Amino acid sequence: MKKISSIRIKPRFAAILKIFGFLIVLFLAIFIFYRYQISTLTKLEYSEEASNKILFSGYKRKVLDIGKSKTLNAAFESEYFKEKYLNNYAKIKYIEQDHLIENINKLLKVGYSNHEINIILSHGTSESVSEFAKRDKVRYLEEYFSYDFAKLENYDRYIQYSDETGEDELETILYINLNLDKPDYEYTELVKDFSIDMLINKHRNLGEDFVPEDLTTIPSEYAAENDFECSRLALNAFIEMNNAATKDGYSLIINSAYRSYQDQVDLVELYRRSYGDSYVEKYVALPGFSEHQTGLAFDIGSRRSNIFANSKEYIWMKDNAYKYGFVMRYDERYQDLTEFRKEPWHYRYVGKDIAKYIYEHNNMSLEEYFVIFLDK
Repeated sequence: MKKISSIRIKPRFAAILKIFGFLIVLFLAIFIFYRYQISTLTKLEYSEEASNKILFSGYKRKVLDIGKSKTLNAAFESEYFKEKYLNNYAKIKYIEQDHLIENINKLLKVGYSNHEINIILSHGTSESVSEFAKRDKVRYLEEYFSYDFAKLENYDRYIQYSDETGEDELETILYINLNLDKPDYEYTELVKDFSIDMLINKHRNLGEDFVPEDLTTIPSEYAAENDFECSRLALNAFIEMNNAATKDGYSLIINSAYRSYQDQVDLVELYRRSYGDSYVEKYVALPGFSEHQTGLAFDIGSRRSNIFANSKEYIWMKDNAYKYGFVMRYDERYQDLTEFRKEPWHYRYVGKDIAKYIYEHNNMSLEEYFVIFLDK
C-alpha cells in the first residue's frame, strides 16, 4: 500500500509544481509588461507615482500623445488632479510653487486662459498666486504683466495708482515696486547684506550697526580730509578713475565719503538746528537712509572750482565715470523716483557692468535698474 500511495503522490506534486511554475512565469510576464508600460512614461520624465496613476487610470495613450510636461506630471501626483483640465495642465508652464495644481484649477474655473495662467504664475510667488486665485477674474492682466518685473502681489496698487494719476503701465510699475505710494521712511525694507548693487533710499534702509565690507581709510592725496573712509572696492575704483582724469588734465577730490549711522544722526541734527525741519525733510537723508553709510558713495569735487557743476571736471565725470564703475546718483530727470534733489557731485560705485548699462540706457536711475534686474 505504501508504494502505491507514493506513486500516486508524485504525479500530483508534479502537477502542482507545473502550475506554480506557470504562475511564476505569468507573474514575471505581467511584471515585465507593467515595467515596460511604466518605462514609456518615465522616459518622458514622468515620475513613478505619476506613471502609475496614468497607467491605471487609462490616460497612457493620451499622455504619450501629449509628451513631456512637468505640469501634467505634477497634476497626476496631486490630489487635485481633474480630468477635464488634463489638456490645460499640458499647456501651462511648470513653476515650482506650493499648491500649484490647486491654484491652476481655481484660475481655470474663473475663466483664465492657459496663456493668462502662465502670466500669473510667472509673476507671482506661492503666496501671491494662492491669494490671487481666490478672486474673480481681473482686467488689464496682460497690459501690466507684459513686463517681467511686474509683481502679482502689487496688482491692486498698480490699478489704483494708474486710475488716480493716469500714468502708463511702465511708470506705474516702477513707482509701485519702489513703494513710492507709501509714506517716506515709514514703509521700508531693511537691507542687511553689503553688495555693490545695494539700493538705499527713503524706502530701503540700513541698520544702526551696518558697516560696509573692507572699510578702509582714503589716502590724503585723494581726499579733502585725512580721516575719510570708504569701501576698498570703491577706493580702488576711484584711484583708477582719478589717475585717468589726471592724465586727461583734470583734478578730482573726494569731499565726503563713508558716514556711519551715528554720523548721519549728528549731521541731521546739525542741519535741523541750522536750517529747520523743512530743510532736513527736503534735502537730508535720515539716519540709515543715506547712501554714504554703504561706503560706496562719494561727494566728488574739483580742485579748481568751488562749484562742481560748473567745472570741467564735472563734464569729464559725466562722460567717463561709468568706465570705472560710478554713476551720478541723483539727477533731476528722475527725482520722482530717487526722491532726492539733483546732486551733481554725488557719485555711487556700482561696478563697471551696471554703470555701463546705466550709461548706455540714457543714464537711467539706479532705482530703475534695481526694479528691472535686481528686485526678484
